[in-house]
Amino acid sequence: MIADDNLPQEGETLAKYVRRIRKKLKLSQGELAQRAQLHSQSIGKIELGKTERLNSKTLTSLAKTLAIPEDYLIAVCRGVAVTETESLKLCFECWQPGTEAEAYWLDRRSRFCFLCGKGLSDRCLNCDAPIQSLKFRFCPFCGQSYKKLAKPE
Repeated sequence: MIADDNLPQEGETLAKYVRRIRKKLKLSQGELAQRAQLHSQSIGKIELGKTERLNSKTLTSLAKTLAIPEDYLIAVCRGVAVTETESLKLCFECWQPGTEAEAYWLDRRSRFCFLCGKGLSDRCLNCDAPIQSLKFRFCPFCGQSYKKLAKPE
């Protein structure tokens, strides 16, 4: 099981999920809207259940502002569970920026790298934000390079 209190709960709607995460972060609807660069009425409609699908701009900005993977919002919108294989894990020693993660790092049972034996991580070692994408080499929250985060022995 993924140990993440931001994980959508079974049967949770988009409205309930966004409200729960927003309150956990102690943000008002207005503050969330401002940080996500969305209209406050958009947040209100989402939390009232009047919006059930998110466009890509809204999805990306909400996920970034709420510090959750986009996959979580997509799963809630579709009404499906987030699977354990969707967790993006890296070996900061072996991963080369610009390349895909090794397939066996993504296996839900994998805890260690099969190449070097070091532990895999699904979070930035600098700010503890979840690794959401390998599109960029840097953490979108703190700006630290994932490769520089590898701690020398």
